[in-house]
Amino acid sequence: QIELVESGGGLVQGGGSLRLSCTGPGRQLSRYAMGWFRQAPGQERELVATISRSGGSTRYGDSVKGRFTISRDHNKNTVYLQMNNLKPEDTAVYYCAATQRAGVFIQKVDYNYWGQGTQVTVSS
Repeated sequence: QIELVESGGGLVQGGGSLRLSCTGPGRQLSRYAMGWFRQAPGQERELVATISRSGGSTRYGDSVKGRFTISRDHNKNTVYLQMNNLKPEDTAVYYCAATQRAGVFIQKVDYNYWGQGTQVTVSS
């Protein structure tokens, strides 16, 4: 069992940027493929971005391609989600997720561990 802690959410105006962070206190996140998902009220939890253990492979949800970037810093034991050109439809709770499997994974069922989430609200 690992604990995942997200931070960096908040309220931002449309067109603005935010950077989310996910850390794993006491665990080496480099051993896990990581993902960011989001869930808006009344909606299914959907993939935002995923990154392999090495950081060499990434995948993005169609709605965020070209605007969001996932990255990881093994030295800081942190995974990031840089979100640019935010839109009101990006408003959701954003969750960090981890799996010990190798590769990149776009389905939420592939992930074993989840953080508590951080709220992102984009005003129009």
